[in-house]
Amino acid sequence: MRFLNEALLHLMSWEAPQIKVSGEKGQTLAEYGLIMAVIAVAVVITAVTLFRGAIITAFNSATNCLDGTC
Repeated sequence: MRFLNEALLHLMSWEAPQIKVSGEKGQTLAEYGLIMAVIAVAVVITAVTLFRGAIITAFNSATNCLDGTC
């Protein structure tokens, strides 16, 4: 029983090895990627908002042409 207690105590006190990062290039690249993604989404939302009328007209025109009333 003592062996089991010591083994469990050893397992519970075990620490994972620390991973040292030598550079932060990957982290910086990921941050720039996230910033670019947010900017791209903002540009798309702005464009759709600004050109909403033209988009609706284009879809209605395409629907009318598919119905044969073009």
